[in-house]
Amino acid sequence: MKKEFRVKKNKEFQDAFKKGKSFANRQFVVYSLNKPGQEHFRIGLSVSKKIGNAVTRNQIKRYVRQAFHELENELKHPFDYIIIARKPVADMGFHEIKNSLIHVLKLSKVMVKPKPGMADKQS
Repeated sequence: MKKEFRVKKNKEFQDAFKKGKSFANRQFVVYSLNKPGQEHFRIGLSVSKKIGNAVTRNQIKRYVRQAFHELENELKHPFDYIIIARKPVADMGFHEIKNSLIHVLKLSKVMVKPKPGMADKQS
């Protein structure tokens, strides 16, 4: 995922925590903050040291980035998303993480439904 798709600065994280809306399931907490005028969505990741060693934490971050990359066309775009991983994520594979993210993103109503008939045209 390109750098312009990432939230890096502490101030941007704090803005999302203060002004954004949060939604959670057992594996993730997602803060979403609408950023009008922004061309695309951005994600910020937080994986605590309590979850595992550096290898585990980095793998979780890679899986989350890949899941967002695959869901790119289904997300509302002028948003910043802050994803906080919780302990159960350490024992999950990529598909479980992706499904859990889809669940929490649907709860937060930031996923847009694909237009009807689009799946038919790809066949």
